[in-house]
Amino acid sequence: MSTGTAPRPSAMEPLRDSNFRWYFVARLVNLLGTTMAPIALTFAVLDLSDSPSALGQVLAANSIPMVIFLLLGGVIADRFDRTTVLRVTNVGAGLTQAAIATLVLTDRAELWHLIVLTAVNGTLAAASFPALVGLVPSLVPRSQLQPANVLLSMQRAGLAIIGPTVAAILVVTVGAGVALAIDAATWLVAALLLTRVHIPPRTNPAEKTSPKTSIVADLREGWGVFTGHTWLWVVVLAFGLMNAIHMGAWFTLGPGVAKDTIGEAGWGYVLSAEAVGLLVMTLVMTRFRLRRPLLAGMLGMSVFAAPMIIMGSDPVLPLLVLAAFAAGLGVEVFSLGWNLAMQENIDERLLSRAYSYDALGSFVAIPVGQLTFGPLGEAFGAQRVILVAGFVYVAIALATLASRSVRRLDRAPA
Repeated sequence: MSTGTAPRPSAMEPLRDSNFRWYFVARLVNLLGTTMAPIALTFAVLDLSDSPSALGQVLAANSIPMVIFLLLGGVIADRFDRTTVLRVTNVGAGLTQAAIATLVLTDRAELWHLIVLTAVNGTLAAASFPALVGLVPSLVPRSQLQPANVLLSMQRAGLAIIGPTVAAILVVTVGAGVALAIDAATWLVAALLLTRVHIPPRTNPAEKTSPKTSIVADLREGWGVFTGHTWLWVVVLAFGLMNAIHMGAWFTLGPGVAKDTIGEAGWGYVLSAEAVGLLVMTLVMTRFRLRRPLLAGMLGMSVFAAPMIIMGSDPVLPLLVLAAFAAGLGVEVFSLGWNLAMQENIDERLLSRAYSYDALGSFVAIPVGQLTFGPLGEAFGAQRVILVAGFVYVAIALATLASRSVRRLDRAPA
């Protein structure tokens, strides 16, 4: 890991700003529900059908519309007030999750219900994701970007520790519908809290003298930013493949293997162990300045192959928990490094569009993984497919370091 001990702002400094503080609280409330929702939805689907293909269809129903509308979502987030975009999409997500929870709680849920409502959520996410990640540089000075991102990561990791375990316990005690209902409520509360975030309108002198550009022109401008940074498109290309493997092998085949081996609660423990690793690394990053964000990040991502290899060979719970913890450490290094690389090297006016191209490239193959790994698991055996996927995953992660722009990218001046 390439880190140094240069002088840094206080880890808590960003919280002194009221805008960041309300944003932080809104995300905290929302994450309370969203860390439980994937587990609850997964086992709600498995209660309707034991087929991995059915689970893949529901997961793909979320990711396909998100991929389709991501670029438009990036344009929306760059054109309009990002907090307003977040409020609207949070309300929409809360209502759709409430509908899913109601169907599950009343035992009226059918597979097509979950597919349609999850697709609506994916469409909303296409706008909310670019707005969410593009808002951070507007909340704090550039010198505070690392502590601000660390605080947000710490929040996410802390809730992710207990969220999957609580969700798994709720699933086996009172059912998946309760966790889904909690998630619905948190979306709505988060939307209310975001009304306290007030960001001055973004101003650009050139915009005052030039006519409003078309959506196509905005997309072209974003594409120019994406292709103009080699490190950006190289890492995104790699993640297109890695995310397909991750979602297909780990989250589509993994729960079924876990159900037959370590159990639903064990699966929750594994996901919580990954979250513990995330949290530990955020604490480490409060004391060290990340100097080569992408070099450290891609080395960290390669560690995620370990739990897949163990799940595919011999899913012993203690080993899986340990491997998931190590994977969490590595994932958090990449998460922090990637956000710093984007926020420090991309013009804030274009940041949401850059993130939308990033997300499109990273997520475009996810539906392919979700839809193909189920049949592959049924044809060749789920564990065997997960094992092979783990080795391919680590090879792709390390291959990105062949690019000098990835290896050598340094922090931008404050």
